[in-house]
Amino acid sequence: MSDDKRIPRSNEDDYSYDIVTQRQQFIEQQTGAELHHSKNFSFDPHVMAGNIENMWGVAQIPIGVAGPLLVNGEHAQGEFYVPMATVEGTMLASYNRGMKVIRASGGVTTTVSAESMQRAPLFIFNNARDARDFQIWLRENMEAIKAQAESTTSVGKLLEIENYHFHNYVATRFDYSTGDAAGQNMTSRATFFACEWIQANYPGNLRNYMLSGNYDTEKRTSSVNLLKGRGRRVTAELTIPRQVLIDHLRITPEQMQYGYQIATLSSFQTNSSNNASHPANGLAALYLATGQDIANIGESNQCTVYQRLLRNGDYYFSITLPSIIMASYGGGTNLPTQSECLAMMDCLGKGKALKLCEIAAGLVVAGELSLAAATRVDKETRTNEWVDAHERLGRNR
Repeated sequence: MSDDKRIPRSNEDDYSYDIVTQRQQFIEQQTGAELHHSKNFSFDPHVMAGNIENMWGVAQIPIGVAGPLLVNGEHAQGEFYVPMATVEGTMLASYNRGMKVIRASGGVTTTVSAESMQRAPLFIFNNARDARDFQIWLRENMEAIKAQAESTTSVGKLLEIENYHFHNYVATRFDYSTGDAAGQNMTSRATFFACEWIQANYPGNLRNYMLSGNYDTEKRTSSVNLLKGRGRRVTAELTIPRQVLIDHLRITPEQMQYGYQIATLSSFQTNSSNNASHPANGLAALYLATGQDIANIGESNQCTVYQRLLRNGDYYFSITLPSIIMASYGGGTNLPTQSECLAMMDCLGKGKALKLCEIAAGLVVAGELSLAAATRVDKETRTNEWVDAHERLGRNR
């Protein structure tokens, strides 16, 4: 590659204002684009070290606020104003409406029931019997492997080694608790050390291993993550009084139940990863605002919705998200804009990750309730709130 085509870099300081300016000029020269908004930012570019390479500017995504969201959690308790970064008109208005219903119903109750982050090495053998014998050895030597993995981190704890035998392979999932970090890099390093110890100490016929055999299904939906979880498993539930549903969402509990019966059947027919309406919408907006790895929406939006009409006419709604991956510490959470958004919810720093996950689950409930009600067609006026709202609020043409 000729030097005039190389993106400018500095071996001494690749985050200085000088090298950032050089890259901006390079882009303008190479592409013909005129950079104005994207090259202006309000923080020292050195804070981006470890988050991005070849940094030259920022993407200014609008951030709105919805709330208050009333959460009755074990970690998140009280009312929260939730920052949401999106370019989709009507979305915050819809989530705000759902939060109004939650507040009028006494809040959403949230429960964290499990947490684990995985790296999933795959071990290769000559035949199935060698693979089977390795599974036995793996169980017998769990404590020694655990010691090796945990020697690399002061936070991560190896909870379990799942193992799945097929043909001459054993696929594993090393499950960790990772404190307030998402922990994907942490688990990679810990698992690598553990696998190297296994390679050196296993007395049987182990041919080789791959550090990631794809059984963690990172940043993708999968049945194993739906069942076993990845990140945190959170359930958010509430009972909505009948009249609250009618007054605020203009729908009866019977109509809501009927709609979700159809949605669940359609999800089954299409082999969808969940039977909800749009959990990825709220999660993606919260992820962008708070510095999460946006690609983890692949796992995090998986969920199951359960709802029922109560005998007294009220409406019970519950959603379980088995793989919410969020951090309050490390990664993108320390960046200036994102740390301010986390601070809005008192979710910045150590000891706040589970609180953040509970707020996220409550946020998903707000969006589900509002959209599920909005898709109904009024029999008398033949209008649809979902369509009308996008025409009024969601047009930027």
